[in-house]
Amino acid sequence: MDRVPVLKIGDVLLVSIQVDMSDQTAVALQEDLADRIVATGCHGVIIDITALDIVDSFIGRMLSTIAAISKVLDAETVVVGMRPAVAITLVELGLSLDGIRTALNVERGMDLIAASRGEDDGTADDQDGADAEPVAS
Repeated sequence: MDRVPVLKIGDVLLVSIQVDMSDQTAVALQEDLADRIVATGCHGVIIDITALDIVDSFIGRMLSTIAAISKVLDAETVVVGMRPAVAITLVELGLSLDGIRTALNVERGMDLIAASRGEDDGTADDQDGADAEPVAS
């Protein structure tokens, strides 16, 4: 059985799918990702599907399931590297990737996760505190 490597980059787990996804490989990936999210406390998951020529209903469901599992574990999922033909096929088939945000590439996916984390903890605009007003005590 093929395993999909899960890499940790800062506060994000990166998964680059380079193999054909069988049912067993997909289930193993879901379990591996859930274990890694808990073990690392990462708040983001980026799934790179650049190497996939086809995203069928099975892969679409697998991505949605991973996003749902990640969300329960307090991690946001972003799918990156979707080819135009894949996007067209998904739309034509009426497949939606519920709960999944998309970005053109890994860099933009990392930016998307960082921005959403900043919004969640209220530090999106003033992470360095430069604009913060002094508080009188």
